[in-house]
Amino acid sequence: MANVQLFQSLKNKFLPAATAINQAGAPAYVLTPKHQLAQYAATGCLNATYYASAEAQLAKVLELCQGIDPQFIAQTAVYCRERGYMKDMPVLLTAILAAQGRPQLGAVFNRVIDNGKMLRTFVQIVRSGATGRKSLGSRPKKLVQAWLNNASEQALLAGSVGASPSLADVVKMVHPKPSEAWREAFFAWLLNKPYKAEALPPQLAAFKAYQQDQAQSVPQVPFQMLTALQLSQQAWAQIALQGGWHMVRMNLNTFARHGVYEMPDVVEAIAAKLRNAELIAKAKVFPYQLLAAYKATGSDTPLAIRDALQDALEISLANVPQIEGKVVVCPDVSGSMSSPVTGYRVGATSTVRCIDVAALVAAAVLRKNRDATVLPFAVNVVKCDLNHRDTVMTNAGKLAAIGGGGTNCSTPLAHMNAKKVQADLVVYVSDNESWLDVRRNSATLTMQQWEVFKACQAGVHRLNAERHHPGQRARRRAEHRRLFR
Repeated sequence: MANVQLFQSLKNKFLPAATAINQAGAPAYVLTPKHQLAQYAATGCLNATYYASAEAQLAKVLELCQGIDPQFIAQTAVYCRERGYMKDMPVLLTAILAAQGRPQLGAVFNRVIDNGKMLRTFVQIVRSGATGRKSLGSRPKKLVQAWLNNASEQALLAGSVGASPSLADVVKMVHPKPSEAWREAFFAWLLNKPYKAEALPPQLAAFKAYQQDQAQSVPQVPFQMLTALQLSQQAWAQIALQGGWHMVRMNLNTFARHGVYEMPDVVEAIAAKLRNAELIAKAKVFPYQLLAAYKATGSDTPLAIRDALQDALEISLANVPQIEGKVVVCPDVSGSMSSPVTGYRVGATSTVRCIDVAALVAAAVLRKNRDATVLPFAVNVVKCDLNHRDTVMTNAGKLAAIGGGGTNCSTPLAHMNAKKVQADLVVYVSDNESWLDVRRNSATLTMQQWEVFKACQAGVHRLNAERHHPGQRARRRAEHRRLFR
């Protein structure tokens, strides 16, 4: 019998050796620049994370964009805004196109800068000089002017909330020339300049009237414009009832502090809004945002509203695919996954952790694919009993409660290989900073286990094909006899 260990080691030499060092200091593989940019665009938060600072992430994105064709940068910006619902990253890519003077800027700007906050963020990034210049330039300036001159009153009012820069600052920078009387009056009000009261648009006129007489109905303006006033319990209830879906989700505790839930029929109305499938789809909500709202609600939030958040989360999973074949999900539950999912932000750090999102993804896939296997891992695969009949929130809570230990990305594959688990799709939800399975000057252990897994799956598919098509097996045996007679 030949030396098994010898030939096993020779086989591994044919696997590609690690070509880089990951952020945990262990061997890894270099992705192509386009792959790296797509990954940053889809998952990057531009805030300090467990392994990388905000400055390091920004520097890496800027470096990648120097060597990538602008068409791909443009496509990535649009994708991560329209499909990934990202905010800062698509604006950064748009600002990079502006700094490079690319012809794709116009089309990308009109699809990425879709509200006032995104507009202010674009101006902030360009003026910071991070992308290479501190002035807007003539073309970006015209695009900003066009946005201001075409935005609806509602969009302008929403954009007027916030600073650094404020919408007033943006107007001062670009000097838009409005063609409508109402828009001219709006910009004058925004800049604290004289304006014709009769020319004010309806919502702003209602706001000005409400400032003088709060016996009137609460105007449909961003509630932040009203908080400087002494609002009654009834007024707060009206704000909750007429507020947008995201606004209501984000201010459930605010409503509790102002006694909104004590008003008749208000709890039922808010719960109905939160679980409204059409509003959920229009809001483009991430399931983790609903998880965050659920986790943030205090004891004074009615049970009916907490239940509505769970219902909304289930509804928001409508786009989770039912996968043909066997699927295995591997959520990383190591120590680094306990960091905030959107990074550390002074005064605004999310309570939702990476492990919460990993658990949510695993639970969501299990809900839509009842025969799916979930293999939580850290140093080793961790046993966790999940029931596909339980709510996603329940199963996610079980997974997120594990937590701790080092990262060993090869261990789920090793577990599947040892158990001869068959799978058509393997999904990892991880920060991918594996360091316990270190193999210097060779292929990583994850790559080795992946090759074993693929070989096993190929063998299973071949046997299944031969079982259904006996002629293939006969031909293979005939070929074997011809080669070795």
